[in-house]
Amino acid sequence: MLVQSLLGEFLHEAENTRKLLKAIPDSALSFKPSPTSWTTAELASHIAEIYNWYTGTFQDNVFDISKYEYDNVDLSKAENIVRKFERAFEKAKNSLASATDESLAETWTMVGNGQTYIPEMPRIQVLRGFLMNHVYHHRGEMIIYLRTTGNKVPGLYGPTYEESN
Repeated sequence: MLVQSLLGEFLHEAENTRKLLKAIPDSALSFKPSPTSWTTAELASHIAEIYNWYTGTFQDNVFDISKYEYDNVDLSKAENIVRKFERAFEKAKNSLASATDESLAETWTMVGNGQTYIPEMPRIQVLRGFLMNHVYHHRGEMIIYLRTTGNKVPGLYGPTYEESN
């Protein structure tokens, strides 16, 4: 029951992520709000990459980030990032759909190069905090990037200011 509820949220929010990524024009990809910030392309790619982490979260109880292979794509075209998202989304959806309520209670940790990056915690906490909320946080940043570059923001939870005027 819990997995089905989380899967419903995941599917709804993935559609919002898809809308946001599709709203990024190539002309905004190199924008960077500060010297220490990511470019729009790097931020968008990171958002898409988070969906690739579902597999490592649900297949094992220990995710060794030092062995993880990033899905590096050509960041000069927004459509490449959207395709990356679509590939990752399918794997994430299948990983979450194959989970059980019992597996959500199992402990999980992230390690790499002899360090613990995320201490042991129940997998459901990882799903909510490290995966789902992480995407929501970066989507909020992306909205600022889009507005700062004069681009329209799609409505994620109803019409945006741009859509209502």
